[in-house]
Amino acid sequence: MNPEHGDENPLTTAHKPIEDGFPYDLETDSLADSMGLRLPNRSLYVLQGAVGGGKSLISQRLVYGLVENGVKVLVITTELTTRGWIEQMESIGYGVTDAVREGKLLVFSRFGTIAEAKPEVKLEQLLDSEAIELADVVVIDSASSIMPSELDDVSRFNLMQRLRQISSKGRSLMLCVDPEEMDEKLMHNMRSSAEIVLDLTTNMIGGEIKRNIVVTRFLRAAGPVQTSIGWRVEPSMGFIVDITAVS
Repeated sequence: MNPEHGDENPLTTAHKPIEDGFPYDLETDSLADSMGLRLPNRSLYVLQGAVGGGKSLISQRLVYGLVENGVKVLVITTELTTRGWIEQMESIGYGVTDAVREGKLLVFSRFGTIAEAKPEVKLEQLLDSEAIELADVVVIDSASSIMPSELDDVSRFNLMQRLRQISSKGRSLMLCVDPEEMDEKLMHNMRSSAEIVLDLTTNMIGGEIKRNIVVTRFLRAAGPVQTSIGWRVEPSMGFIVDITAVS
């Protein structure tokens, strides 16, 4: 996994846990107002959806909001190069170049900066990275593509224990997952254990695709939590909450 960072080495920057949760609000949308105001610390977040469900877009919105509010974030992408991930953020109006340069945001990819594939990288290796120790929130997109397969009950328990050990130290883990790629029992265990579970759904209505965040679980919320949040993304405008679809 190759990092993309600027002049400041993020691995030498002191980690200061945020004890009352992680703010992620932006002036450009009302997502935080509709979804708990802050993301709980020492927690596991599961963003679940099928291919095309919007996992990456939702995680990018959350990452940008966190970074803009002073939260230190490590992103691990298994789908894009580091440059591709940053360019994707830029294309929807979320400029992160300065945050990367200043070491507030660190981006790792198994494809390197441009294209140097490392398909053998697995979740266990990522969890051993020293960069995780210095981040407030760690985002893995897509985590399901690097999950171990053919697990027995002991292996599932050990993996969940490892995830909990990481989050117990003041940081949170955000896992973007496609259930079709994962061990079914492990998926169930993750959802049962997570403080936040967001199910991303799409529906065709009137010839248009309507996207929703179904908030299945949101523990330790600092504000109101809507059960379903409609959303879309516009080029250069970023994430937009569809108020007609909020319930």
